[in-house]
Amino acid sequence: MRYFITLSYDGSAFHGWQIQPNAPSVQGCIEHAVSTLLGSPTAVTGAGRTDTGVNASGYVAHFDSDNPSLAGSGAEQFRYKLNAMLPKDIVVHSIREAGEDLHARFSATRREYTYFLHTKKDPFARNHSWLCTFPLDFDKMNQAAALLAGTHDFSCFQKLGSDAKTPICTVYEAFWEQYIPSEKAVMGGDAASDDTQYWYFRVSADRFLRNMVRALVGTLVEVGRGKRSVEDFAKLVREVETSSETSGTQIPARSLAGESVPGYALFLSAVKY
Repeated sequence: MRYFITLSYDGSAFHGWQIQPNAPSVQGCIEHAVSTLLGSPTAVTGAGRTDTGVNASGYVAHFDSDNPSLAGSGAEQFRYKLNAMLPKDIVVHSIREAGEDLHARFSATRREYTYFLHTKKDPFARNHSWLCTFPLDFDKMNQAAALLAGTHDFSCFQKLGSDAKTPICTVYEAFWEQYIPSEKAVMGGDAASDDTQYWYFRVSADRFLRNMVRALVGTLVEVGRGKRSVEDFAKLVREVETSSETSGTQIPARSLAGESVPGYALFLSAVKY
């Protein structure tokens, strides 16, 4: 029987999702706990890799087991025991039976990432939001983000040396939106009166390249700072596609885009099937 797990994790203490030979990983922690509870080695497959320090609030994974203790309401008891074993920075929200043909990674049709940014020093936001003190024009950043929708070659936003089979991705939506952190909202804060601006960038697509979201955010911030125009941003994908078609070979296009922003403010926020 195949079981799907939904979970969240703070990536600060981990070298990403995927098991590493000499470093802590989220996958390694969960596999150890699941295998211990089931009494046999059990592989746990995730919806995709997240890099070192990157977080997840809506991650999905699966494992296979015929252990009778998981049948019926046993899955909920198993979830309780699993959370008791896992470190405080990982929490399992649910465990449910799934069809054998469903795969946490390959059956996913849509993934969503959220990146958090704030514009003035805030000790309560620093661990999961990037402090960017440059004046930013979010209207222009949203104009540029809207251009990401559709199917494009995202080579220039891919980390050099990536082993992706294709740089083609279909983006469904991409936008910046202002928000008020929960602790400020509880104490009566609102967007109009707070001179510290809190924003998040949300992007969803059928697939993502390695480092793609962090490079997208870094390039959009250049638009917001006036270092790159919306028109320049629009040309990025077209230039990569044109250069690739003309040369007939893969070009080192990463240098065309902006720098990558820090990973600690990035969340894999949803996976859809």
